[in-house]
Amino acid sequence: MNPGASPTDPLQQAITSTRAALAEGSAALRAAYEAHPSTSRLLGGRAAMVDRAIVAMWRVFGMPDDAALVAVGGYGRGELFPYSDVDLLILLPVAADAALQARLSDLVGALWDIGLEIGQSVRTVDECLEAAAQDITIQTTLLEARLLHGDSALYNTFKQRYQDALDVRAFFKAKRLEQEQRYGRYNDTPYALEPNCKESPGGLRDLQMLGWISRAAGLGRNWRDLARKRLITGEEASELRSIERFLQHVRIRLHFLCGRREDRLLFDHQEKLASAMQVPASANRRASEALMQRYYLIAKKLTQINTILLQNYGTVIFPDRSGPAIVINEHFQMVRELLDVRDDQVFERHPPALLECFLILQQRSELKGMTARTLRTLWLNRKRINAAFRADPHNRALFLQLLQQRQGIVHEFRRMNQYGILGRYLPAWRRIVCQMQHDLFHVYTVDQHILMVLRNVRRFTMGKHAHEYPLMTRLMLGFDKQWLLYVAALFHDIGKGRGGDHSRLGMVDARHFCEQHELEADDTELVVWLVEHHLSMSHVAQKQDIADPEVILRFAECVGSERRLTALYLLTHADIRGTSPKVWNGWRGKLLEDLFFASQRLLRGATPQQALGLDDRQEDAQRLLRYHGLRPGVEDTLWDTLEAVYFMRNSSEEIAWHTRTLYYRTDTDEPVVKARVTDPDQGMQVMIYTRDQKDLFVRLTGFFGKLGFNILDARIHTTRHGYALDTFVVQDPGNQAGYRDIVLLIEHDLGERLKTGAPLDRPSSGRLSRQVKHFPISPQVSIRADESGKHYILLLTAADRPGLLFAVAEVLARHGIELLTAKIMTLGDRVEDTFLISGRGLSSDAHVLRVERELLDLLQI
Repeated sequence: MNPGASPTDPLQQAITSTRAALAEGSAALRAAYEAHPSTSRLLGGRAAMVDRAIVAMWRVFGMPDDAALVAVGGYGRGELFPYSDVDLLILLPVAADAALQARLSDLVGALWDIGLEIGQSVRTVDECLEAAAQDITIQTTLLEARLLHGDSALYNTFKQRYQDALDVRAFFKAKRLEQEQRYGRYNDTPYALEPNCKESPGGLRDLQMLGWISRAAGLGRNWRDLARKRLITGEEASELRSIERFLQHVRIRLHFLCGRREDRLLFDHQEKLASAMQVPASANRRASEALMQRYYLIAKKLTQINTILLQNYGTVIFPDRSGPAIVINEHFQMVRELLDVRDDQVFERHPPALLECFLILQQRSELKGMTARTLRTLWLNRKRINAAFRADPHNRALFLQLLQQRQGIVHEFRRMNQYGILGRYLPAWRRIVCQMQHDLFHVYTVDQHILMVLRNVRRFTMGKHAHEYPLMTRLMLGFDKQWLLYVAALFHDIGKGRGGDHSRLGMVDARHFCEQHELEADDTELVVWLVEHHLSMSHVAQKQDIADPEVILRFAECVGSERRLTALYLLTHADIRGTSPKVWNGWRGKLLEDLFFASQRLLRGATPQQALGLDDRQEDAQRLLRYHGLRPGVEDTLWDTLEAVYFMRNSSEEIAWHTRTLYYRTDTDEPVVKARVTDPDQGMQVMIYTRDQKDLFVRLTGFFGKLGFNILDARIHTTRHGYALDTFVVQDPGNQAGYRDIVLLIEHDLGERLKTGAPLDRPSSGRLSRQVKHFPISPQVSIRADESGKHYILLLTAADRPGLLFAVAEVLARHGIELLTAKIMTLGDRVEDTFLISGRGLSSDAHVLRVERELLDLLQI
């Protein structure tokens, strides 16, 4: 369109009036929807309104009579969400010449001008078929083509040739593969805390895919058609329609709330969405929690029906693959590599088969799953698992067998959860199904997190994962009755959501289970202890000073035996890895490993000092120095200035690194800064050696904060002759730059700033994450004397934000508080930091209270 066109120009008038009509129509549709929410009226009404607008503009531009204007994709289906793209195919009898291309370009520009987001293609029939043959997405888009205006004969030719060229079997395979890839992008779960209502497993795309395959195979155009052909039951057809309406409402409301196309149920939107959908809160649950649980249950049901219907599609589309049934036992048979009930009354006649079917899948690797008939019958009979069923010794033995098989444990427990069997057998499990976790590091619902932990524990038994978890694999293979860890994994978080300490609640449930299933007394006590203490090792490793012999001694006394220690280490490792891909890192793993080995030595009879390996560390460090060509004794000058606590808090390799760098300049006037990367997963280590100076820790945290780095660990040491020997472990949260590329930059710039006494670097304030905004954490601050009475421990819990550690350091410096060690713990967007501090004023309760109040004010969001 000519940008200089006059407002009285006919084209400009048409654009203005059409744009106004669309705006007015959209407002009317929204008002009608708000008054009486109907997805079909809104989606169909918007598609019809856009039809009229596009056809009007087509006529204004006087497009050739032998062309066809075709709606495709969701728009072709007659469904248009408030802010969805409008997909068009302009079908031509022959390729467009230059003049027609210019007119088409002007038309598309005008369609954007009237307020539509257009996705267009201009093709001949031959070009359509060629594109469809090469791209499954284009083939799917054309499947739902709908003529808007123009040459109907050309359109009908296109439809006929498209249908003739469509290979239904290839289409079915491609859509199945496409679904697998899409599921993979969302970690194969609909239960993420911020799912995509369109693309995630159990979202609208699943429904659309079922519809596409049905249309391509000529099986029907709606759910009722499929029920009439007995591909689904009438009840399932009704459920699908209900699921479809719910997901459409969610997407419509998201578009309205955001004023743009948005399909993710972000934390920012969940509470507003619950209000818009009139989902009430309850005494112990937010409205957003109630909405999301409903969403997850809907997604769960959809994935169930999706599995059943895809199997039935496959039976119809590939009838030649059906072979004779192979009898397995009196209740089950194998059909097309799938487990099948021999008749629909199997579970009614023989209820233990509700568990036996999963056991058979574990024991027979040739079985790839269950037939649609079996899954449907399983779901319909799940309530036969009642108190009498659970009390039957035979069924209890079956359940334990499911945990003791060599393969298929995770797959079958996931399947049991999906079809309601696990929740029926373990009543406590029902309470956590699809339950959200309102913290800043779990990214799955409680039941899915537990199953993820079970998966992680199982991986420790598998040789194919030994390269990922070598120590875990070795420990697991040496552990008797590995299945006890699976029981502990199932119960470790089962008490969540009831109020109170979930570890204690879960411990009660675990004991009840073990006693009911007649586990040996020692095994029962192990499982119960693991559930009660499943957070203990993580807490000690990440919040306490594991270089302190007293800390190791108390932890070892709590554990009591090497068997418990090994079991707890395995469960802790699996638990942390099962919270979120972002929570685990190599540094956290090293803390747990150090605590494990120190406790193991103590339990084997070593003294606390021996358990920490002080003498061994020094000897190992000396061997490393000799390996690097340094003569015996060169370390003495530096080591004589260091307290024993230095050797406890640093590994032999770190001690050797420091010594190689400093042995010849222990009295230097120049600050020494050295950085290195031993493992990118663990971040970068930075060592600073300089004459101790006022506010040094503040200066260092400001420098790293200015770079945008997270500080994972800080070890602060002061030598006997007044030098600071500090080591930081820092990490780039966005992994924007390769660490090795900035080592020299850090060494030079930080060294210069310490040398010249440059002004403090102040980190940028940045922005709070969305999670922190919607799941606020009440900050906690505690200052108490340690057991020796010589120092104090500052415990700090708060929501993370840029520059937080720098701000805390400033408060401590302002009150004359000296920092001895700092353990910085970040769990997602939550920080749990522990500082060993000293200062004359800390003996005064009033002074301590002032510091605590100032820190609390600082930490408030």
